[in-house]
Amino acid sequence: MWLALIVLGVIVLVVLWAVAAYNGLVKLRNSVEASWSDIEVQLKRRHDLVGNLVETVKGYASHEKGTLEAVVQARNQAVGALQGGVAGDAAAAENVLTGALRQLFALAEAYPDLKAATNFLDLQRSLAELEDAIQKARRYYNAVVRDFNTRVQTFPNVLFSNAMGFHVYDFFELTDESEAEAPKVDFSPGS
Repeated sequence: MWLALIVLGVIVLVVLWAVAAYNGLVKLRNSVEASWSDIEVQLKRRHDLVGNLVETVKGYASHEKGTLEAVVQARNQAVGALQGGVAGDAAAAENVLTGALRQLFALAEAYPDLKAATNFLDLQRSLAELEDAIQKARRYYNAVVRDFNTRVQTFPNVLFSNAMGFHVYDFFELTDESEAEAPKVDFSPGS
């Protein structure tokens, strides 16, 4: 009889542990998905802002068609990658967009009227603020992904996490360390 009670107690403990482990993984997975949604919101705002920025520059530098088209193409690729929902693809597309924006900002240096335009200054200020928000969202997402991936890959969770549908998530990483810097957006008069 005592042996049966001990076995029953062990089974109850194992079941309670499994329920707690499963619920912990679900909570972390939901945090990963919520933090990815935060990144999507910020990147969508960025994509809209880039479209407005390109339109503003077109009015001042209409003969710089190649640079403007490169920015628009990079923006469209970033939108498509974001809709795919894969962090690695979105990160790569955003890195291309950042490079195209750098070219656009370098182009704007050659146009003093553009650098002094109020709407352009407002857009560049908004973009600088948005880049900071994106960077914070990426850091939070990567922290939550790290915690989730660690939980999924460590013993004893690894024994059942794959069978229960839990998989590791990709980090939102930069492929080139030079891309870690936000694009230069200082177009204040006199710079």
